[in-house]
Amino acid sequence: MAKNTGLGRGLGALMDMDSLGMSGTSSINEVELSLISANPNQPRSHFDEESLAELASSIRELGVISPITLRKNEDDTYMIIAGERRYRAAKSIGLTTIPAYIKTAADDQVMEMALIENIQREDLNAIEIALTFYRLIQEYKLTQERLSERVGKKRATIANYLRLLHLPAEIQMGLKNRKIDMGHARAILGVTDPADQLKLYNLILKNNYPVRAVEEMVRNYTETGKLQGKQTAAQSVRFNELKELGDLKNQLSQIFNANVQLVCNEKGKGRITIPFADDEQLMKIMQLIDRI
Repeated sequence: MAKNTGLGRGLGALMDMDSLGMSGTSSINEVELSLISANPNQPRSHFDEESLAELASSIRELGVISPITLRKNEDDTYMIIAGERRYRAAKSIGLTTIPAYIKTAADDQVMEMALIENIQREDLNAIEIALTFYRLIQEYKLTQERLSERVGKKRATIANYLRLLHLPAEIQMGLKNRKIDMGHARAILGVTDPADQLKLYNLILKNNYPVRAVEEMVRNYTETGKLQGKQTAAQSVRFNELKELGDLKNQLSQIFNANVQLVCNEKGKGRITIPFADDEQLMKIMQLIDRI
């Protein structure tokens, strides 16, 4: 049985459930966990055990801060629309009830809501996000513009994620398993030949290239049609970094009216030294720093 606690709106406002034709209460109810079942079409297929354990620990200390969202079934049981991680974590520590919003929705609306809720999560990998966008467009006949309105992301962002699905499967798996990040993948898309994309991907894994080095390699590829090795790309990136550091050194020297020294190693660690001739100049430097 669901017990009404009379609290305010939550995830429903974020997800624009009314636009999906939802009905039901906007207050929070305490629902017995034994009456709740997971959505069999949950877009997320893997739940990280360590992350769930951390969430469970937080719930044990603070309770369930953000209510889950449920659909009430005809037999007075409930199906999860949003919040399966919170449900699993609460169940794992022996809770018997959980705060929830209760909505009425058709099966296709439940799936759409679950997909949209999934997009709001911060721990999804880029391929999971891309596939979710693709499913929303294909199954619910949404344009990219309409989808951007529904999920609160720019149309260009959605287009960039969808482009990832054009990468070879091996690269998509690498992105999904976080062997490379979104920046690497977007740079790889600048290479048109799938064989060269895979070659570049393997070079990234072998040499642990940063994104900027990969971007430089792709620029060189666009000009020459060939993938250059790490040394050429890294040297170019390092040259640009040194130029930027030199510009910064000059700007700081002008600001503080002193010969500022700036050193930085290849790992990005370094120091800035501001010399001063006397107490008066030191006070001026301190005043300038206070204004920054």
